[in-house]
Amino acid sequence: MPRSGNTLFASIMNQNSKIACTANSITLEIMKDLFLLKETDVFQNYPDHKSLDNVLDSVFDIYYKDWPQDIIIDRGPVMTPGNLKLMQKHFKKPFKCIILLRDLMDVLASLMKWYTENPSSFINKFGYKTDEEKLSAVMIKTGVVAKELEAIKNSYNYPEMCLYIKYNDLVTQPEKEIRRVYEFMNLPYFNHKFKDLKQININGIGYDDTIVGKNMHTIKTEVKKEYNPYINKIPERIRKKYEHIRF
Repeated sequence: MPRSGNTLFASIMNQNSKIACTANSITLEIMKDLFLLKETDVFQNYPDHKSLDNVLDSVFDIYYKDWPQDIIIDRGPVMTPGNLKLMQKHFKKPFKCIILLRDLMDVLASLMKWYTENPSSFINKFGYKTDEEKLSAVMIKTGVVAKELEAIKNSYNYPEMCLYIKYNDLVTQPEKEIRRVYEFMNLPYFNHKFKDLKQININGIGYDDTIVGKNMHTIKTEVKKEYNPYINKIPERIRKKYEHIRF
């Protein structure tokens, strides 16, 4: 889920030089776009499935070929039914999923705070006038939240593959939750710090938030829970429609 501690989680995990917890990843989009070539006239005119499947099989290995870390935590909605089907066919290795959960009202309140305080937010660029319009746009089927909700819902069918971390637990007891991650990955614990955190920079590359809006991926330098007053400003119609989605 967006606004659920993804960037915070990555900043913590990346203190371990053997691990790279990525920014928003395009690997699943690459696989999807390659797979959709099978629907084109050119491919169907000469349907060489094996050769294209060879490319699909190698996406992750090629993409991360020059990354020096031993372990990659690739951030993407792998548990949507379509993505999971592609991964199960083409990844060729076992994989696990770390899923960050946050009650939907808290997610929407965080988005409200961000787009209200940062006019450059992409949400402000589509002509919506009210918070209800903006949050409704976020919640459409192709929006920034719905895809992740679909992935989370489907993940419950594969409990043996998944570790669930609740946002409130991550920010109130971070060491306990990060230890759970290491246990899940069958790795010895690395002594992480939870103060003086750094912004995401992996292999010399950081987020360029001029694309999506200022401060989209800016984190606080210390792990702690903070009250967000925007939780009380969510429009009533949005609240009635979605506040049952809790974790």
